[in-house]
Amino acid sequence: MNTNWVNALHQLNQQGEAYVLVTLVGVSGSTPRNSGTKMVITADNIYDTIGGGHLEHKTIAHAHKMLASGEETQQLEHFQLGTHLGQCCGGTASVLFEYFAASTVNIMLFGAGHVGKALVKILSALPCKVHWVDSREQEFPAAGEMKNYHNVNQVMSEFPCDEIAAMPANSYYIVMTHNHQLDFELCQSVLARQDFRYLGLIASDTKWRRFQQRFKHREIDQQQVARMNCPIGLSAVPGKTPMEVAVSIAAEVIGLYHQKNQENIEQQSSGAKAEKAPAAKKASSQQGVHWKELKQLLLVEDDKDNS
Repeated sequence: MNTNWVNALHQLNQQGEAYVLVTLVGVSGSTPRNSGTKMVITADNIYDTIGGGHLEHKTIAHAHKMLASGEETQQLEHFQLGTHLGQCCGGTASVLFEYFAASTVNIMLFGAGHVGKALVKILSALPCKVHWVDSREQEFPAAGEMKNYHNVNQVMSEFPCDEIAAMPANSYYIVMTHNHQLDFELCQSVLARQDFRYLGLIASDTKWRRFQQRFKHREIDQQQVARMNCPIGLSAVPGKTPMEVAVSIAAEVIGLYHQKNQENIEQQSSGAKAEKAPAAKKASSQQGVHWKELKQLLLVEDDKDNS
């Protein structure tokens, strides 16, 4: 409750966590807080306040229902602050609920070397969740620096391959450890899942050819091997310094998840067109709060006050 809602938005967006932004868009009579007051609600936390009391309790409950639905939408609710809510203020409050979905970009980065450190600095500022894996605890940044990476989970593991099983489908995997044999085993484990969105390997031409031969000898599905990104990163972003390589890799990942987002939008649009007219009309009415609806509601409340 002590965290300012502005700071909470910054942190939650970096973490890629779902949240509901609550705003008092219209108040009349006696109310705990003024119009424009905001708070942020997640599944586990509450940031800031719109005044407390039963109004806030009902607001939190409604936000949790939206979070449980998983549907990115806006809703406008109207509350009487009288006996119905058990508050003696006697005023009214119109509350706008804006749901922001969690990030679906899950990245597992193997390797805390120079390029890994540079890449994490970029990924920590993107709307994604990063699991940073290495067996060498001393290679990770100090705890003070890690606190700045709100969306990065540091994983010190003696058996990095075992961490892959915990990742959801369509995850992004970036392999750049200090050990070629470990790189091969990691790639082999990801390829066996066959549900990755991206698998990038940092390697020389010689290393990549050897890996391809070994994959073939292990009878690993060659169609899955063909999906790998090696050399890793965008060829249009040259350079060999750690930060230049990191920028190239990050650009490739950004391009892929934006492409995926566009595909999802197009699929949703196609699905909506396929629905019957009444169903489509109902769905469109739930996509947001039209300004005319909000204006009319606030005008009605003004009339009540003047009367």
